[in-house]
Amino acid sequence: MAEKTFDENMMLRCVQLANQALGKTAPNPLVGCVIVKNGEIIGEGFHPQAGQPHAEIWALEQAGEKAVGATVYVNLEPCSHYGRTPPCVDALIKAGVSKVVIGMIDPNPLVAGSGVAKLKAANIQVVVGVESETCQNLNEAFVHRILHHRPFGILKYAMTLDGKIATTTGDSAWVTNPTARSLVHELRAVTDAVIVGTQTVKQDNPYLTSRKDREHNPLRVIMSRSLDLPLEANLWQIEEAPTLVFTETGANPTLQKHLQTRGVEVVEMLQLTPETVMANLYERGLLTVLWECGETLAARAIASGSVQKVWAFIAPKIIGGQLAPGPIGDLGLTEMARAIALEKVNWQKVGDDLLITGYLQRG
Repeated sequence: MAEKTFDENMMLRCVQLANQALGKTAPNPLVGCVIVKNGEIIGEGFHPQAGQPHAEIWALEQAGEKAVGATVYVNLEPCSHYGRTPPCVDALIKAGVSKVVIGMIDPNPLVAGSGVAKLKAANIQVVVGVESETCQNLNEAFVHRILHHRPFGILKYAMTLDGKIATTTGDSAWVTNPTARSLVHELRAVTDAVIVGTQTVKQDNPYLTSRKDREHNPLRVIMSRSLDLPLEANLWQIEEAPTLVFTETGANPTLQKHLQTRGVEVVEMLQLTPETVMANLYERGLLTVLWECGETLAARAIASGSVQKVWAFIAPKIIGGQLAPGPIGDLGLTEMARAIALEKVNWQKVGDDLLITGYLQRG
C-alpha cells in the first residue's frame, strides 16, 4: 500500500475530527476542518451539532490572523448559503486563505459546487477529491437523506449458525457474546433512532439505549398497528431516552392515554408502514435509523426500500427447529437468482462471533 501524501493525511485528520460528533449533527453532515501553514497545523475544528458553528469557523477561530495565506482542508465542500449559520465560504475568503482542499462536493442543491465556484472567483486555489471515498463513507447517511428525502436505514440482527434469532419459545438472551452486544450499543450511540415492532417489546422488553454514561441515546421508535403493548415496559421509562410510538388511527385509546401520561409520544397514522414512518422521521430531521426488529417487520422494511445497509452478527451456535424464528420474514422470492445480494461486503471477528456488513443491491 502506497504511503499517504500530506494532503491525504490532513484529510484523514478532518474525518477523525468529524467523527467526534457521530450521532449528534442530524440533519447536518459530519464535517471536520484543518488549517495548515508552512507544514504545521494552526487550526482545527468540527461541527458539533445542528445550530452550532460549522467546522471551518471553529478552525479559523483557532488559527486567528495566521490563517492569511494558509491551506484549509475540509472533508465536505464549504457551504455558500445562509442557513442557521452564515456561509463558511465567506468566512474563508474574509480570512485570506490561499488554498482549500475538499474531500467531496456537497450533494445539497443549496451548495452542490457553488461553494467551490465562489472560492475560485475569489482567486483561492481549490482541490477536490482527496480521500473522496473515505469522505463519502463518512457522510453516507447525509448523502442518502439529501438524494432520497428519507433517513438512511440499517438493519441489525444476530443469528445462530443455523439462521435462528431465538428458540421456539422466543428466548433470545443471548445469541451473541458480550463484545458483540457492546458493539451494538456503540452503533446505537451514533444513530438517531432505533425501530422495533410489537413482538420485540413484548418478548424482549428492551431498553434500546447505548448503555453508556453521558453517551448519546437514539430516539426509541415502536411500530404497532393495534397498539397491543404492555402497560409497563422499559421503553416507557423516558428519563434516559425519548420514546415514540407509531400506531394506526383509533388503536387502543386507553393505552394511548396511559403512554401520553408517561411522556411517551404517540402518533396515529391512517396506514402504518415502514415508508410512512421513515417519511415522518425524515421530517423530524433524522439521518440514520437502526432497524432492530423481528422477521416480519424486517422483511417489510427491506421490501419498502427502508433499509440500505445490513449488520449481521453470526454466532457459532446451533438451535435447530422448524418453528424457531429467523432474522427476515417472507420477501416473496422463489428463485435464488432473485435473492438480494450485498455489495461492499466486510466481515470481522468479534470474539467468537462473526460480523458481516454490506449494502443492499437494488435492481
